[in-house]
Amino acid sequence: MENKNVIILGSSRKNGNTTKIVDELSKEHNIDVVNLSDYNISYYDYESKNIDDDFLPLIRGIIEKYDTLIFATPIYWYNMSGIMKVFFDRISDLIRIEKETGRKLRGKKIGVISNSHDDETDESFYIPFQKSADYLGMEYLGHTHFNADTLNQQTKIELTFI
Repeated sequence: MENKNVIILGSSRKNGNTTKIVDELSKEHNIDVVNLSDYNISYYDYESKNIDDDFLPLIRGIIEKYDTLIFATPIYWYNMSGIMKVFFDRISDLIRIEKETGRKLRGKKIGVISNSHDDETDESFYIPFQKSADYLGMEYLGHTHFNADTLNQQTKIELTFI
């Protein structure tokens, strides 16, 4: 099977800087995009009251179709966006109530695209992605950071880890 990539976009603005970066990468590399703001995903709940929201069908589809998951998020208060954090928290469902689905993450790959108004971000920003990959038996490919203030029509948007 060929390596199929998907960008999972978690931003509070549908047409913000992160979306512009993702759109360009998607076109240039022929990568599918899942925009988390198109889905109703509730925060993690130990009682699984949210079992009927969009998370489980969405993650099942992603796991079945893709080998590499690229998470794209703006940096809000030195962390991933809230919508991305909720998505990551819900992966706990794959450890508790959907174990067979969760096991299918093993061997898949993760990359991260971040965006802020700085030229770089502290390496500690990527720890949740790296540790989650390790815990789930996934390979962490790396990350690329973009400065929203310097993006323009001539900016070459590349992913160093693909």
